Amino acid sequence: MTQPAVLQLPTDWRDFLALTKPRVMSLVIFTGLCGLLAAPGHIHPVLGFTAILCIALGAGGAAALNQWWEADLDAGMKRTARRPLPEGRMHRVDARDFGIFLSAASVVIMGLAIHWLAATILAVSIVYYAVVYTIWLKPRTPQNIVIGGGAGAFPPLIGWIAVTGHITLMPVLLFAIIFFWTPPHFWALALFVQSDYAKVGIPMMPVVKGEVATRHQILLYTVLLVPLAAAPWWIGGTGAIYGISAIGLSLAFLALSLPVALRRTQESDTMKPEKRLFGFSIVYLFALFAMLVADHAFSGQGLLG
Repeated sequence: MTQPAVLQLPTDWRDFLALTKPRVMSLVIFTGLCGLLAAPGHIHPVLGFTAILCIALGAGGAAALNQWWEADLDAGMKRTARRPLPEGRMHRVDARDFGIFLSAASVVIMGLAIHWLAATILAVSIVYYAVVYTIWLKPRTPQNIVIGGGAGAFPPLIGWIAVTGHITLMPVLLFAIIFFWTPPHFWALALFVQSDYAKVGIPMMPVVKGEVATRHQILLYTVLLVPLAAAPWWIGGTGAIYGISAIGLSLAFLALSLPVALRRTQESDTMKPEKRLFGFSIVYLFALFAMLVADHAFSGQGLLG
């Protein structure tokens, strides 16, 4: 890892914001908030806001550390070359220190304001993404997304635990849903940006195992996701609003994954089925967790107290 020789532009607040990956963080914040709102029990609104703020700070800190470590790789990929570090708008040490500060602050505030179980799991999620996924898994195995998917699955678990103070089957299922959602979501993206990964030597599934194997894996994980998404309803943790929505959304996800799985060539290189699946996968997760909160609200259990 080498420091860019010349800083092309001065650093400003937008560069620090970019380090936190705001678009990714929006999903993290949303699922964490949904876990908090759907949990049984009550939490004071100020404490609820603090818990979500800590989740956001932790996610932002982990993202900054990810970009600090991967600055050279990002510079070689079209999709990431405009980030602050590849463009030389920021010193790498500043990105590293910013990531460490956000990460440490999020864990300490969570522990002091909420409780240390939530803080511990938040700390695990940060280390999982910044170290286990970024440093260890991503450059070494095409299963990086499968194993590393746990990094993005923690927010609803943390939000739920912030309210209840303990771990039960329901938040574990919410974790598992995102864990199994991640491979088809990310591999759909990897299929139409695989040349970027190949250029910098990252062993993503399409690069190492080929497109056919990747497409089969997308279908496999989507099939597994269908019953898993409905499991909170089947165990009695939610009502029919969530359950019916989960089945409908998951079947739509499966329907969109079939053209991707059955495709063998890149006709006209448009990759439309893959892009549709990737786009819908984001809508899917937002809608699924929104239905979780709606189900909780209409059940009369209330939200923040």
